[in-house]
Amino acid sequence: MSLKKNHWLSNMKYDFPSGLVVYLVALPLCLGVALASTGRSDLLFSGIIAGVVGGIVVGSISGSALGVAGPAAGLVVIVLSALETLGSFEAFLLAVVLAGVLQVIAGFLKAGIIGYYFPSSVIKGMLAAIGITLILKEIPHAFGYDADFMGDEAFDQKDGQNTFTELYRSVRYSSTGAMIISGISLAMLILFDKPFIKRIQFFRYVPGALFVVLTGIALNLAFSAWFPAWTLSGDHLVQLPVASNASQFFSFFKTPDFSAFTRVEVYTIAATLAIVASLETLLSVEATDKLDPFKRDTPTNRELIAQGIGNMVSGLIGGLPVTQVIVRSSANIDSGARTQMSTIIHGSILLLSAVFIPHFLNHIPLASLAAVLLVVGYKLSKFSLYQGMYRLGKEQFIPFIVTIIAILSTDLLKGIAIGMVVAIYFILKKNSQHSYQYIKEKHRDGDVVTLILSEEVTFLNKGSISTTLENLPEGVTVVIDGSRSLNIDYDVLEIIQDFKKHSAPLRNIRVETKGINEVYVVGGH
Repeated sequence: MSLKKNHWLSNMKYDFPSGLVVYLVALPLCLGVALASTGRSDLLFSGIIAGVVGGIVVGSISGSALGVAGPAAGLVVIVLSALETLGSFEAFLLAVVLAGVLQVIAGFLKAGIIGYYFPSSVIKGMLAAIGITLILKEIPHAFGYDADFMGDEAFDQKDGQNTFTELYRSVRYSSTGAMIISGISLAMLILFDKPFIKRIQFFRYVPGALFVVLTGIALNLAFSAWFPAWTLSGDHLVQLPVASNASQFFSFFKTPDFSAFTRVEVYTIAATLAIVASLETLLSVEATDKLDPFKRDTPTNRELIAQGIGNMVSGLIGGLPVTQVIVRSSANIDSGARTQMSTIIHGSILLLSAVFIPHFLNHIPLASLAAVLLVVGYKLSKFSLYQGMYRLGKEQFIPFIVTIIAILSTDLLKGIAIGMVVAIYFILKKNSQHSYQYIKEKHRDGDVVTLILSEEVTFLNKGSISTTLENLPEGVTVVIDGSRSLNIDYDVLEIIQDFKKHSAPLRNIRVETKGINEVYVVGGH
């Protein structure tokens, strides 16, 4: 697989259909997160605004080739609490703007290096857990039980239920029409993933998700004509705000209450949003880079700046806070996206559809979209991922499994924190206080840089090693000597291998390794 640099038009045949799929995934998630975050139907458009800003603004500035930003379920509790504390949505928007300012400052202060310190086992555990969560959370929507908002990731739900009791209730209160639509949708998506379908030129570039949505609309219209009892309506359909005229449409946009500058609570909430949104973004960046088939590295400091600018814009025009979101990013990668143009396309379609065809979108059954997300969830948590992690040994497998269980039983950030504790335990057990020696020599044929790795090299060293490799000048020869090392952590071996096979050839850097074993790289996809 090859990728032409600086030729976004040559990749449009991949990026446009991918952007369309991400749009179909993002639309119900934007609305679901907005309703859960604010509890007000008149503020549903704040989720659409955040999705548009995440796609167009953040997508244009970010250095992430395949990451997609938008409103995140992980911020729902913070937003709800903030609205209760501040008493108005406009005052909250000021906190969102200030959170963006803090993220931009953090980016310029190079705080993005934090992203290098998440162990590979924990990131892959997060991916698998999100996949399982998607499956468990979307089954009720596929059955036509839509009590919980679409995009929820937490174990305990706002309606007093939890992930597992919701499954029971979805079976008990299922809808025949929804099950027929989701069943046919799943069958179509599985069919579209078959090699013989992909060999047909037309289906190679037209996403199956589009056919699924159109089929869902057609089936529901058929139900209303011939089987009224099966017809889906109300909460079972997309519910995008519809404006009767231009004036009403512009009323969906809000501006911050700048008089709230004097309130201490605004700054506390802004700091909380900035920290949590940045952590979720850095986690998603690490996960997205691992799923990227081209193994590109996202500049994390630039990503923080892009997210900060996105939050400033979103807050100024009435949108929710944004982060990079792994569900949308995974759907983007799975659909074959090549560049960040797919992210921008998804944001553009989201904006245009909200302006011109909201009535049509409100005919889309959530059961159809649930089928799309079920497939995304399955691909994030394939059995081969568990097999691959098990083969890497207990130091990788145990933190991986603990992270999955912790996320499923709590929420994303708490689960990651628990997984980190377990991973760090194994690292500290091996004694992680070692680094490497850097030697640069002048030769007639060019400079030679030698990195002599220490006895113990752990994931705690991967940030400095990765930065050193990234900062090597073009055309040099680098010798990475691990012959003296007693242990080189999998995360560091993965970085060295990715650099040698992918990054170095693009920069005309010759890489020689001594005592560095190749590793089995688990993509999780």
